[in-house]
Amino acid sequence: MNWYIDALKNYANFSGRSQRKNFWYFILFNIIISMILAGIDMAIINSGLINIGLLSAIYSLAILIPSFSITVRRLHDIGSSAWWLLIALIPIIGFIILIVAMILDSEPRDNKYGVNPKGVAA
Repeated sequence: MNWYIDALKNYANFSGRSQRKNFWYFILFNIIISMILAGIDMAIINSGLINIGLLSAIYSLAILIPSFSITVRRLHDIGSSAWWLLIALIPIIGFIILIVAMILDSEPRDNKYGVNPKGVAA
């Protein structure tokens, strides 16, 4: 849970580096929270109170900037520019390329984006 909280605390930090573990735990907690909220939304919709997934929509908007932030820091960790985030705009293949980039291990040395977050210099 600390990885999720740390990502939210650094929501405006688009510089530096973020480890692979931090990124994927953030994604995992986002998926879990989104599923819970979707379930609550479905219960509310089925009860007839409202016709839209209001909780999911609010959560998605609230988590948008922190998601971009941790993704940019993860790209920095592998030595790539934040501009690589735009490759996701290419249908299907761009998203696959971005996922593969997020799976790659950190650069072992310090790079132009900061020191190695693992603390190990090769």
